[in-house]
Amino acid sequence: MMKYPKIKSVEPLSGKRLKVEFANGAIRIYDCRPLLSQSPFLRLKNESLFREVRPDKHGYGVVWSEDIDLVESELWIHGVAEGK
Repeated sequence: MMKYPKIKSVEPLSGKRLKVEFANGAIRIYDCRPLLSQSPFLRLKNESLFREVRPDKHGYGVVWSEDIDLVESELWIHGVAEGK
């Protein structure tokens, strides 16, 4: 089982994207738009809720609420390295 780096910080960007900084220093841009047609992510269409994103307190993902989160492996695998 591959171990993914923990998340250090997350910043919401325009276009429903996230700028995610990992503990190893890597930065990836993750596009949330493909998720917006799936529950429980439908609520992220609301811009004010989308902007409330924060890292999980242990770094294993990002969270918006108790019901909406993404794990670090999803963000690492499907995120695009910044500048590419």
